[in-house]
Amino acid sequence: MLLRHTPKEITGREALVINPAKTCQPIGAMVAALGIEGCLPHSHGSQGCCAYHRSTLSRHYKEPVMAATSSFTEGASVFGGQANLLAAIQTIFALYNPEVIAVHTTCLSETIGDDVPQIAEKARQEGKVPPGKHVINASTPSYVGSHVTGFSNMCLGIVKNLAVKTGKRNGKINIIPGFTEPSDMEEIKRICAMMKVPVILFPDTSGVLNGPLTGKYLMFPKAGTPVEELKATGDSRATLALGEWASADAAKYLDSAFKVPPVILDLPIGLSATDRFVDALRKAAGVTVPASVEFERGQLLDVMADMHPYLYGKKVAIAGDPDQVTALAEFFLVLGMLPVHIVTGTPGKRFEERIHKMTGTMGRPVNVKCPGDMFLLHQWIKNEPVDLLVGNTYLKYIARDEDIPLVRHGFPILDRIGHSYFPTVGYKGGLRLIEKILTALMDRQDRDSTETGFELVM
Repeated sequence: MLLRHTPKEITGREALVINPAKTCQPIGAMVAALGIEGCLPHSHGSQGCCAYHRSTLSRHYKEPVMAATSSFTEGASVFGGQANLLAAIQTIFALYNPEVIAVHTTCLSETIGDDVPQIAEKARQEGKVPPGKHVINASTPSYVGSHVTGFSNMCLGIVKNLAVKTGKRNGKINIIPGFTEPSDMEEIKRICAMMKVPVILFPDTSGVLNGPLTGKYLMFPKAGTPVEELKATGDSRATLALGEWASADAAKYLDSAFKVPPVILDLPIGLSATDRFVDALRKAAGVTVPASVEFERGQLLDVMADMHPYLYGKKVAIAGDPDQVTALAEFFLVLGMLPVHIVTGTPGKRFEERIHKMTGTMGRPVNVKCPGDMFLLHQWIKNEPVDLLVGNTYLKYIARDEDIPLVRHGFPILDRIGHSYFPTVGYKGGLRLIEKILTALMDRQDRDSTETGFELVM
């Protein structure tokens, strides 16, 4: 393994990324588009780009992911892709009849300067978009940002292209769930239902990327956020944006364009972040928190108290999306654990400042890098070993080389199942996270214990 040659000595790198902690914008845009009912994502670029994005998502979700492509060749690369996209829009509506085509750009179409909004408008004027159907778009060049940026840009494209204001509030709360799993979106909706709060959650991949096997293939499952609901986001009472990096831009646009007040929150991972989400939901909707929600919170508190001796002081290294990593780091601190090495591949000015402020009470320095890569994380671990790794599948190589337990979390997870079906947000999700962490740590303890220390009971 090449990772076994990772040097312990750290040298500065400005232009070179090794083992990145991210992937490209169009993947996030494609996920957001799949969260719209009856939507076909469309990659405005070459066939190879679209094939990579689809295969990565299919491997992560273990579901077939459908998307179209403008199929650039040398001609489109030189003269522009307008003709390709116009033909694609007409063909897609004729053959597949989606409600929405969500066009995201790629490196190639961005570099040659294709004006996708202008092309989409030309398609409408030429009658290539049937009445009642929609073409939305987002600018998502792969050479900047990450999949989180692409998700954010497509969410922004959704509200820019679809949201309207009638002047009459609908009494609903918009929730933008961030780059999370379908299971997490289901859990957010369940909490809202428990609190009897009417919400418009968008995008919503639950039932799309974790649907059942029925024996009948549906290209467009009866799931995702309906177009009529997306239009109604301009009339909502408020918007709760879960995750500053993935959700805030769309929420801010709804505020500036339609005066729908935004509340920017962390992903509700762990006790404190879920408390803030429930409280913000309570205030925005003007409801009280029911006993059923308080009961679930109490269960999480009970497990946290019971398992504290096994978690206290354990050092953790985390890699992943900034919204995910921020919430995880806070939860680990509440559990008494020490997040000592933290990297994200998504750029953002406030990330390092936020982590340093959060970990300031630990009484020891913390390594943080934004944007960083997993090569640097590996070097940090060589200099200061940790008890646990948390991140996506690509961390398994570091875990094996350094003999460290790994809890898979984030994107992509290519070699395990469960993330699409079992949430890690909310109080129930917090219980699952603790269970996964404890399993990893206690399995390692059992493996390494002597015969006299091999306990039957924790």
